[in-house]
Amino acid sequence: MSAVYINSASCISVQDTLKDQFFTDLTSENSAQILKAVEPNYKEFIPPAMIRRMSKTVKMSSVASHYALKEAGIEQPGAIIVGTGMGCSQDSEKFLKNVIDNNEEFLTPTFFIQSTHNTVAGQIALGLQCHAYNFTYVNTSSSLEFSFLDAKLQINDGEAENVLAGAADEQTDRTMELYRLNNTIKKEEDLPADYLHSATDGVIWGEGAAFFVLGKDQTENSYAKLTDIQISNRSDIEEIPSFITDFLAKNKLKSEDIDAVILGFSGDAKSDVHYTKAMDLFQNSSLLYYKHLSGEFNTASGFSTFMACHILKAQQIPDIMMINSEKKAEIKNVLLYNHLAGSDHSLVLLEKV
Repeated sequence: MSAVYINSASCISVQDTLKDQFFTDLTSENSAQILKAVEPNYKEFIPPAMIRRMSKTVKMSSVASHYALKEAGIEQPGAIIVGTGMGCSQDSEKFLKNVIDNNEEFLTPTFFIQSTHNTVAGQIALGLQCHAYNFTYVNTSSSLEFSFLDAKLQINDGEAENVLAGAADEQTDRTMELYRLNNTIKKEEDLPADYLHSATDGVIWGEGAAFFVLGKDQTENSYAKLTDIQISNRSDIEEIPSFITDFLAKNKLKSEDIDAVILGFSGDAKSDVHYTKAMDLFQNSSLLYYKHLSGEFNTASGFSTFMACHILKAQQIPDIMMINSEKKAEIKNVLLYNHLAGSDHSLVLLEKV
């Protein structure tokens, strides 16, 4: 497949990433079990009557997609593709609670209709009155990467010239309660978390929405070239070096050609060993991490992709993301490596335009 261009990038996250010059105000979050997204004033973007009926995922995605389309100067994308791990889980919980409270009788369908995972893509399309290709991917931590792959196919096959692609996930009280019980979320006594040298299991959970406009052609606003993507459901630690080197070789690159590597260290001792293994391949690259800024969640890679876009465009790396002290004079190739709890490994290669 031919490369496509990321022509705009927008993100709602634990950081105030909607504002200009957010690079200088990034703060590490390592003392809370759960991190909440910094939300905009939704009334500026969504009619008040509609806000009441929207879950947090839909609201965040509506605003993030609005910013992405506005920056790209596009009113109608040729396709809308969204990735999500948990979907609109707030409405799912409300529907299930109604089922229990009403003994499975006299149920209103609203919460069920709004709980489906494709609600986000559907609501964005309704807001834009867009009748183009509309698809949702639910593949845990590689949901955004599958959305990008589909977007590349749509563009390469001539089905669309510009695609709105993104990912979003929200938190819900009951799910967070369950995550605490099964130790997905770090115990209070294990905080503050050490993201890079953790001796304990579990993560700090976050949330957010990231949207991008992918285009066939480079524009003056382009952030990066989306060169290639690779996804593997399972990879043993011993397979990580070949997983990465084979991917680079396919793109006629070696590890020394990568200027910056963004790794998904989450503070989970059990699964972070994959990232430690990957670091050994990049002795002369800038090594970065980001989940101390965003928290861990199914589509946290949206935040890392957003950061990578800004790093390539500004040719500047925030010190708060640095693992080592290596800095290149020019940042040309950036590799993103992510997984969730050791499953669904993804590699994304971005190139300076």
